Amino acid sequence: MNSNRDAVIKKIILGVAGLLLVPVFLSAAPAEEKTMDYPHFPSGYVSIKVFDNQGRFAGRILPEKRYGATIDQIPVFLQNALVAIEDARFYEHQGIDLRGITRALVKDVAKGKMAEGGSTITQQLIKNKLLTAEKTLGRKLKEGLLALEYERKYTKKQILEMYFNEVYFGNGAWGIVQAARLYFDKYPRELTQAECALLAGVPKAPTRYNPLGNPASIRDRKNLILKRMTELKMITAAQEKKLRAQRISVIQPAEAPYYLGHIRNKLVERYGEGVIEQGGLEVTAAMDLSLQRTAERILSDGIRRISPELQGALLCLDPQTGDVLAAVGGVDYKQSQYNRAFFAKRQPGSAIKPLIYAAALEKGFSPGSLWNDDPVAYRWGDRESWMPQNYGRERHGEITLRQALAYSDNVITVKLLDAIGVPYFLHYAAGLGLTLRSPGDLSLALGTDDVTPSDLVSAYIPLANGGSRAEPRTIVRIYERHRDTWVENPAVVTPVLSPAVGYVTTQMLKDVLTYGTAKSLAGFSRNHPAAGKTGTTDDYRDAWFIGYTPRLITAVWAGYDKPRSLGRGFTGGAVCAPIWGRFMTAALAGKPAVDFAKPEGVVSVSIDPATGALATPGCPLQQEEFYLAGTEPVAICPKHGGVVLTPAPPVPALAPEPPPSRPDGAPSADLPGGPKEQ
Repeated sequence: MNSNRDAVIKKIILGVAGLLLVPVFLSAAPAEEKTMDYPHFPSGYVSIKVFDNQGRFAGRILPEKRYGATIDQIPVFLQNALVAIEDARFYEHQGIDLRGITRALVKDVAKGKMAEGGSTITQQLIKNKLLTAEKTLGRKLKEGLLALEYERKYTKKQILEMYFNEVYFGNGAWGIVQAARLYFDKYPRELTQAECALLAGVPKAPTRYNPLGNPASIRDRKNLILKRMTELKMITAAQEKKLRAQRISVIQPAEAPYYLGHIRNKLVERYGEGVIEQGGLEVTAAMDLSLQRTAERILSDGIRRISPELQGALLCLDPQTGDVLAAVGGVDYKQSQYNRAFFAKRQPGSAIKPLIYAAALEKGFSPGSLWNDDPVAYRWGDRESWMPQNYGRERHGEITLRQALAYSDNVITVKLLDAIGVPYFLHYAAGLGLTLRSPGDLSLALGTDDVTPSDLVSAYIPLANGGSRAEPRTIVRIYERHRDTWVENPAVVTPVLSPAVGYVTTQMLKDVLTYGTAKSLAGFSRNHPAAGKTGTTDDYRDAWFIGYTPRLITAVWAGYDKPRSLGRGFTGGAVCAPIWGRFMTAALAGKPAVDFAKPEGVVSVSIDPATGALATPGCPLQQEEFYLAGTEPVAICPKHGGVVLTPAPPVPALAPEPPPSRPDGAPSADLPGGPKEQ
């Protein structure tokens, strides 16, 4: 300890000696002529405010540029409050307060380290504007020299002006203009005396004393400043008492930061980059603030249970209008502002399969038709082949297309895509709003092309709402204050597939939640009719669940930003489906169950799933199956006492196209190798 103290004393002696030699070095100090490095904040600015679809205030979208204020725009009370707490002899010294330095150095000797600063306002300005915050004697000496030079070049008022425009006020607010706007939505000149006293205490420790920090610490700091101002005769005791009791309203941080960030992007798309700095808008968002809060909490809790480094996204929409009711782009906005819900392109895995099955229904295939999942090799050029496998190399044998979708059978899905044709599917997906790579190959059946959660959930919407594509909508209307005009942004809903196809596909997807890859949601589906699909990519890098009821459609994604495997248990059914279930349970709490409306063009018959034929009283298993009118079976189950009937010829436009065959009878296609997915 004595050696540390001796070292500090030595540094003190050198420091004092250096300051005594200041006149020798002044000629080497840089000169600064400008007192304002930032533009003036435009007059008449009104913050952009965002409200949810029920009129609840969600937050503001604030300017991001730094602005400056001249000293006459900064309240004298704020100037005095700063001087009182930071540098009471500011108007007496010439940049260095030897009394303050001596007092600080004595404390340094007592502590055995360079802890106390003893810095004047001028020195603090130099540190913020030109130097670093390191606590070394060399830096302090340079700071002192430059402070003396600044005092020679500038008036005290100019130094205060520069200080208020440079100092950090916490939460990203640099300078008094940003601070006044962030915490009070005001210009500096509009600040009350109590607000000034509060802000004057922030620069000492912005993280601790900023207006959004611990209320007790903030109150104590403000009261200390008022007490000091009374001691220095800047205010009376009566004023101090009144200001201590005065209530200060600080504007709380915006809610739904990922959602508001996306609205910001949409405003820039509509009005141009300058709109954020111009302000003057009131935005009614499609967001439901209650659902948004629930989504943020449930996604964060669910993802962090798995890994603190894992990321996720959740999107909830109204399938009838496309309104984005909740959008969460990550587990913690403070740690990462990247909005994965709208911008992260990831492989969907088996979550792409419902679109293939819907396309097959349009081609005349039916959910009750039987397919075999014996693996088939597909050629890649003349030398290599690809043989897709099921998850865990499971074999289901001969099953219906309904069962194949519920079990997420890879082999049958590839065969189905081969049968309808990749070009046809690419065109079909594009009609749903999902653009996939072209030319494609059969690996698309396993979700090998990158998509965003927003794009994929949008492609499911026609399945949920009876065949219409509803464009995702985050902004419902905008009030343009400068023009005193409301601008409406109506929902865009366009029919893209037959209601019958959407309904039958949905009936198939219901099984995913009862006995399929998301059977953990069976309890939910008993209370609320729902359909959905899991997705898990090769090497377990991405997990998905997209599910819907007639009221809501929600997508959940999980994965690392830099894709890497989480191991065999990282599947859509194990990771994302439970998060989806917790969110949807909360979202639909208290709402009556509603089933999907059956449209015209759909017929239902009882079949034996073992044969796909019409069931007889002797069939041990019977199942009601839905078909597009004209594609239902007419043959009676031949295994349980039925008679085989000649089916009516299918409508040519709906006739299925058989897959091409190799000499050995197996389908074939030229395509690059692809991963197996589930």
